[in-house]
Amino acid sequence: MNRRNFLQKSTLSIAGVCLTPLWGNAYQAIYGSTAPSNKIKVALIGCRSMGYANLDTFLAYPEVECVALCDVDDEWLHKRAADVEQKTGKKIPHVYKDWRHVIDNKDVDAIIVGTPNHWHCLPTVWACQAGKDVYVEKPLSNTIEECDLMVKAAHKYDRVVQVGQWQRSDPHWDEAADYLKAGNIGRVRTVKVWAYQDGKPTLPVKPDGVPPAGVDYNMWLGPAPERPFNEYRFHYNFRFFWDYAGGLMSDWGVHLLDYALEGMGADLPARVFSGGGKFAYPDDAMETPDTLMATYAFRDFNIIWDHACGVNHGLYDRKEGLAFHGEKGTLILDRAGWEVLPVVDDSGARMEAVPFRKGEGKGLYNHVGNFLSCIQDRSLPAADVAIGARVAKMSHLANISYRVQREVIWDDVRSKFTGDREATALAKAYYRAPWELPEL
Repeated sequence: MNRRNFLQKSTLSIAGVCLTPLWGNAYQAIYGSTAPSNKIKVALIGCRSMGYANLDTFLAYPEVECVALCDVDDEWLHKRAADVEQKTGKKIPHVYKDWRHVIDNKDVDAIIVGTPNHWHCLPTVWACQAGKDVYVEKPLSNTIEECDLMVKAAHKYDRVVQVGQWQRSDPHWDEAADYLKAGNIGRVRTVKVWAYQDGKPTLPVKPDGVPPAGVDYNMWLGPAPERPFNEYRFHYNFRFFWDYAGGLMSDWGVHLLDYALEGMGADLPARVFSGGGKFAYPDDAMETPDTLMATYAFRDFNIIWDHACGVNHGLYDRKEGLAFHGEKGTLILDRAGWEVLPVVDDSGARMEAVPFRKGEGKGLYNHVGNFLSCIQDRSLPAADVAIGARVAKMSHLANISYRVQREVIWDDVRSKFTGDREATALAKAYYRAPWELPEL
């Protein structure tokens, strides 16, 4: 269903909401038409997990007021309404099961999109059209085509869109990247990026069933293909099925590969090759690979991604992280902090070691603060939509190479794979009726 059709049918809509700005002056454009005291009024779409973690962080800022919640699952919708009321002492004015009513609510200044990946694009684009700013969870979208549409919408409607890659607001990540860019470890030829996650040991096959009471399963599916309900495709486990997400590659890859590109001052690679499979749990239900290695080939260096489900011992005793291998030393970076180990040869160490520098651990809090600040001064946020699109595409490239089982050559200008129709088809979004891909 496209936005125009919905607005024509909705009893909540106001004529022209997607055609003109919602408010008539700069103050209202920032704070909403009924804001009594400089409050930024936010709404959350997708209440169960990371969406609520985001909202909880938003509510740590006194200028924020939550005015609406939306979820297809009554259990989580009402639980989070009670959680917000307990935290703030105020009853939530609006609770919805259809996210389009959030977009239609003229009092909402900004939305948090905490849905499964296949539901990131439409709420973000419609919110931009309605004059609202957006904090959208990572990865930006479930397809390359949707990435491009979301970037276009943010620019066309001049909206602030922050992607939930909160390392961008944790200072030690940029400190490490700046150290690299200054050439301190010499020329870097190899960047290794890994995520070894034991939180997903297995996902046994279970028969299809009926949705739990209070769940609007048709809305949960949305633009994804129609399939019977299965509890192992629902809630947290959506991330292991191609209809809705890209597995560990897109779940963790966007966080870490973002700084592989940032540290190297690089854009998207042209050549990508992935190999892997369901090596650990060949008979379980998930579709995405539990083991995957991908090589991103640049002109004079490689980025190598490595992930594994069910184990937790990665390089340098870290479950996840990055290692930039330079000619003088290796810089190791993760959420805890960064350090440099010197290369040692027959003549001794080639550089001074950099002892471990601990991060402050306030990435999400800082990221939300950055978004709120940008709403007010209309500047680009730390993880702007273009940054989110670049690294989301990075993860999609590896997944597409894995799915077609060969090297792929990506042309980002034309947004297609060179000489590979099968791979290009996997870069596209195919929406189930009545949902339609936005036209901008």
